[in-house]
Amino acid sequence: MIRPNTLKLKIESGQPVFGLFVSIPHPVIVEMIGHAEYDFVIIDHEHATISMEQIEELVRAAELLGMTPLVRVSGIDRAEILKVLDCGAQGIVIPHVQQREQLEEAARHAYYHPVGRRSLNSGRAGTFAKHALTDYIREANEAVMLVPMIESVEGIKNREAILTHPQVSFVLEGAADLSQSLGVPWQTQHPEVLDHLEQLRLTAHQYGIPYAAVARSKEDMPALAEQGVRMFVLGDDRNTAFRAYWKKLGDYRDMGEWI
Repeated sequence: MIRPNTLKLKIESGQPVFGLFVSIPHPVIVEMIGHAEYDFVIIDHEHATISMEQIEELVRAAELLGMTPLVRVSGIDRAEILKVLDCGAQGIVIPHVQQREQLEEAARHAYYHPVGRRSLNSGRAGTFAKHALTDYIREANEAVMLVPMIESVEGIKNREAILTHPQVSFVLEGAADLSQSLGVPWQTQHPEVLDHLEQLRLTAHQYGIPYAAVARSKEDMPALAEQGVRMFVLGDDRNTAFRAYWKKLGDYRDMGEWI
């Protein structure tokens, strides 16, 4: 019927999984990420200038490479969540979650009856009604992922109420905005930031919720792995490409004594 959510299956089997944020609105970027053998992408509709038509093309590219396409929405807007999922996204990342009520509202928009009240549609996500829509509704409810980003002091404070929502698939940390919430903007390695992230990780572990870390350097990996973390977001496509271009130019410049 519908495509299996390979990310969900890998998480359930305990495999380590790796993803990237996608901000460049061209499917070739997603194709390259897929050929590089990442497990999932998070298409960024919060910060990037990506249209809904472009989201559909990026989702389609991820499907071709067997990656799970998630979309970080800009907020809890019924129309946005509905259209993103109708494009074929297999999950939504909700930024700035501070209260359980935010997830309850998002779940109403993201899931069909009996979980939610997502509006029925027979478009590409439902294979254009090729199969019985009653079967599609059941399978979609099983496949769709709901992912809160906790990235504030308030969110950390309410982490238990948030993480015990039954539709939470995994939690994604947001150290950058958390650092600002703590009054130390962009100091993601500040002791207070690390302490709050550890509180979040431990609570996620307590309730059996996978914890996704934003790994900002290879040096982060051993400690995260030792803590049982198996989900990693390795930045975004723009910064990854920029650093590769910059390093390559620097390497070639350094080879010449004329510089």
